[in-house]
Amino acid sequence: MVLFLALSTVASAQVKEQVLYSFQGGSTDLSNPLGRIVFDSAGNLYGAALGGSGQGSVYQLARPAKLGDPWTETILYTFQGKPVNDGQIPSSGLLIDKMGNLYGVTAYGGAGNCILLGILSGCGIVYELSPPAQKGGAWTETILYSFQGGTDGDLPFGDLTWDANGNLYGATQYGGGYGSCNAPFFQYCGTIFKLSAPATQGGAWTEQVLYSFKGGTDGANPNGGLIFDPKGKMYGTTSWGGSTTNCVYTGFVGCGTVFRLKPSSGGGVAGGRALPFPGLSHRRSGPQRESDFAIRDSLRHYTRWRQPGVWPHLSACTGRKKRGRLERDLHSRV
Repeated sequence: MVLFLALSTVASAQVKEQVLYSFQGGSTDLSNPLGRIVFDSAGNLYGAALGGSGQGSVYQLARPAKLGDPWTETILYTFQGKPVNDGQIPSSGLLIDKMGNLYGVTAYGGAGNCILLGILSGCGIVYELSPPAQKGGAWTETILYSFQGGTDGDLPFGDLTWDANGNLYGATQYGGGYGSCNAPFFQYCGTIFKLSAPATQGGAWTEQVLYSFKGGTDGANPNGGLIFDPKGKMYGTTSWGGSTTNCVYTGFVGCGTVFRLKPSSGGGVAGGRALPFPGLSHRRSGPQRESDFAIRDSLRHYTRWRQPGVWPHLSACTGRKKRGRLERDLHSRV
């Protein structure tokens, strides 16, 4: 009887799933969505998808006006690929700022001259999509940076991260000038990069390689999704490398690592050393639950909370009762 009651309690605690949209693929819809999805201030969802016409797309799912009605998909932008130096094949989810601009990366395309299987494929880009001035207009793509390969990054991968000043951080699977990973198809073992926001609107973003992985015990092929702690240390994972050779696949060795990059007082990148990470700030100190971050990420335009060093230009509000009302409001609207 005790066992039965325990099992009943566990079963009753499970959440209910609702499919908001099923992608149809083919020439008229998208397929293979990936990475982080984000809310705007009206409760609409945005994401990226690999498949469909063109070289991948960014889409919106508009929240229904009436509870229970279907969500409406709109393809906001379709990448055109290397022939026009545009991005090609999205390889991350999205970030969204308070103005509704979307940010992400593509694995290929851009102005770089990386070659894959004898084809000029580009080295990947960081892009921004800006909403139209009038509802129903076209979204505008801006390429913030085209990777160059070699000692620079190649094949950006995984979700981007903000710091408190609006700078972007991410990872590239290859490039960086150190190690040999998956040769001869790609060069080197990957980077962690920073894109510094321009001082004036419309100015150029500035890229800086913070760390170049060397493979082996150092780790190889970082995969994005970086986080900061309150002191500005950066954490992430690599897909390969590490202290064992138990995991071996064509061109790859090691089972992966979890790494930490600490700010350096020396500055500059020499021998794979990390650069300082300026401008990181935080609202709270001490450990915070991962579930707190997940809730704030989904509700960022409602609660206006942020994970330390991740979302720029947002003020913190306090009070559990206020947050609870806002969370209930969102769930009632979807």
